[in-house]
Amino acid sequence: MIGAESVCRPGRFLQQLKADFLQPKTMMFQLVHLLGVLVCGSQAALQVSISLNKVELSVGESKFFICTAIGEPVRLEWFNPQGERILPSKRMALHSETSRSRLIIYNAIIEDAGIYRCQATDANGHTEEASVVLEIYQRLTFRDVQSPQEFRHGETAEVVCDVISSPVPVVVWYYQDKEITEEHHSRFQVLPNNNLQIHQVTKADEGVYRCEASVEARGEIDFVDIAMVVNVPPVLSVFQPAFNATADYQESVTFTCMTSGSPDPLVTWHRKGQQLEPSEQYIIARLEGGRSMLTIRNIRQGDGGTYTCRATNKAGSQEREIFLKVFVQPHITQLKNVTAVEGSAAMISCGAEGEPLPDISWRRASDGKAFTDGDKSQDGRFEVRGRHGKSVLTISGVKLTDLGRFDCEALSRIGGHQKSMFLDIEYIPKLLSNHTIFYSWEGNAVNISCDVMSNPPATMLWRRERFTISAEGTTNTRVHSAEGKSVLEVTPMSDRDFGRYNCTARNNIGVRYQEFILAQADVPSNPYSVRLSAVSQRLATVTFMKPDSHGGVPISFYLVQYKDVGAQEWRDVKSHSIQTTVVLTALEPNTTYEVRVAAVNGKGQGEFSHTESFQTLPIREPSPPAVHGQRGMGKAYRLGLVKQDDGGMPIVEYIVKYRTDKEEQWMTKLVPGMNDFAMLQPLQWNTRYEVEITARNVKGLSEPSFYQFFMPQKPDITESLFSGLGLGTVVGLGLGALLVLLVLVDVGCFFLRHCGLLMCITRSVCSKKTSTSGKGKEIEEGKAAYLKLPLKEENGKESLKPDTIEIKVQGDNFIHTKLDDSKA
Repeated sequence: MIGAESVCRPGRFLQQLKADFLQPKTMMFQLVHLLGVLVCGSQAALQVSISLNKVELSVGESKFFICTAIGEPVRLEWFNPQGERILPSKRMALHSETSRSRLIIYNAIIEDAGIYRCQATDANGHTEEASVVLEIYQRLTFRDVQSPQEFRHGETAEVVCDVISSPVPVVVWYYQDKEITEEHHSRFQVLPNNNLQIHQVTKADEGVYRCEASVEARGEIDFVDIAMVVNVPPVLSVFQPAFNATADYQESVTFTCMTSGSPDPLVTWHRKGQQLEPSEQYIIARLEGGRSMLTIRNIRQGDGGTYTCRATNKAGSQEREIFLKVFVQPHITQLKNVTAVEGSAAMISCGAEGEPLPDISWRRASDGKAFTDGDKSQDGRFEVRGRHGKSVLTISGVKLTDLGRFDCEALSRIGGHQKSMFLDIEYIPKLLSNHTIFYSWEGNAVNISCDVMSNPPATMLWRRERFTISAEGTTNTRVHSAEGKSVLEVTPMSDRDFGRYNCTARNNIGVRYQEFILAQADVPSNPYSVRLSAVSQRLATVTFMKPDSHGGVPISFYLVQYKDVGAQEWRDVKSHSIQTTVVLTALEPNTTYEVRVAAVNGKGQGEFSHTESFQTLPIREPSPPAVHGQRGMGKAYRLGLVKQDDGGMPIVEYIVKYRTDKEEQWMTKLVPGMNDFAMLQPLQWNTRYEVEITARNVKGLSEPSFYQFFMPQKPDITESLFSGLGLGTVVGLGLGALLVLLVLVDVGCFFLRHCGLLMCITRSVCSKKTSTSGKGKEIEEGKAAYLKLPLKEENGKESLKPDTIEIKVQGDNFIHTKLDDSKA
């Protein structure tokens, strides 16, 4: 406790006060002072306090301190940690009053740390002071960290991360979100200066590295991302280190260099110590993928020599040499097409020149077979002999398969030249027709085709019993010629026109003959094995086997005849094309029928088959109908009815009985037999229904078919509205609304803009009334009245020019307009 004695003795009082309280408070001191005045009388003691007693400040921050004196001080002064009185400066400012002084420290530095004292002096020279401890610390700061930082492939890279703080920070490096540790990264090491060292750095090490620094005492952490770039020295390669070129043929040669490196190298071309620049002779192209191409045009012999491809980047340079040797390229000077006769020998000669003298080889284009000097085929037919730039290919016993292209290639160590020739084979005509027997009948024309293959083309003639048929033909023969074909059209008029015809094909190699026979066609023989199947009250299916002979002419169709046993006349049914199945329809129930079949070709109808009998089924009750359901609109349900066997008589009606699963009494609905559905309505919502359907014909009732369905719960009002209206009604309402909208828009245009359809109608009606009132009598008499209306120009003024609009009002009250004849 603080006693009165302590209050009257300020020194002991302050010591006791500091002991009782952690730090002095200005307001507390004032209260104590007042207490001292009350206890001690008018005695005033000098007392000093500072707003803060200990402050932590980071480098670069600013702070102010307030010193307050109680009593009657005549001077307040501040002293720095070195004991020197603080004078106002750019970094330290003082603002003093009678009993209050403020010290401001701007942009604090490490050297500003220490104890600052505020000293108060009264008129008697008595002094009192208070102090504040200022601690300065360095915040985490990254100083001039460069990004990206570049290194050369293979060297030891040191990624610099200059970070300062007080106390010294802990630095951790990350790569691809993983901490870099020496345990897992043998080539990586964090140096004492916090830099990251990478031994033998590669392109794979390239990327963004994170330098993260932290001060555990303050919980402070920060990081900086550093992009590391690994520059790879150029790697240069050439596709082909040496080239041969031919001089004086306006040829070009292209050198290609492939480069890689990082950054992309710059490629230049050099010859004889000079860098080559693009020109008409030198074309330099730089392509994607590190390719650089030098094209030398119009090669001359002086262009031979060494060319240098040089690649340069930040990491270094590399160069490669390409050698160009210029020679005279081989050139084929002698090669011609050859024509040979089948079975004879063919000699093909090829001559070439060049420096050095080229070797000559042959290649057959049809199969790629190659022949060189001294070669001989296995069958001995092909042989090559060559000497001094000339080669001869000899083919013995020429065959048609030898026809085609042969390539002659002159090749030396500096290049080659190739030319082609064509070996043409002439041969005796070859007749290709395999069909030599043709059928026809009197009055029916037939075409006899004689197909031939020959080289050169053959001349074709037709003969009949040693007589030549002229190209113009006769009364019943005509000759039609085309490439590789001659067609003799014969229309037999009698038996003499049937027999043998001869086709002769001739060219300068030889002649060939082919004989054709024109035979009389006959009607087909009769079909057999007639069978009846699927016989019902009104239908029957007839099947049969084809006749053994078609008479030399293809069958056109089959004629099926049938009748009941008591009738005299047969009814005819034709088959579809040459199908051997025919369905007989519209038969009478419980009736016996006879059926027979005949084949028909171009010559006529053949004999009928054996007659078969069958009996249709009697009339009976219909089969139960098949039923399928579909929900209708609203409280209706649609039952689809699929007719089955009607028992031989039409269905008169369907008897539909239905009830709910909770009712015993059936409701009945009669549906005409021609209908394919029955609509049940109105029905109850959320109810299951049972349905029993029976078909009836004149014979009686079928067995019933049973069906069940479930009506769902009542839909909401929106669904009910649109389901009741139907799609057509909804579309109609939409169109009606659109029409009303258009009418409203047109009325608005009429009153506001004086335009629109209503305005046009108004003007037309008004014009008609004017014309009618002025010429009413003439209209009644059927005469026409004409009005001349002046045109209006764009500015709205009337034009008195003759190009007016003529309006003709006729007796039928129609208005016709036309331009004046002068502008028509």
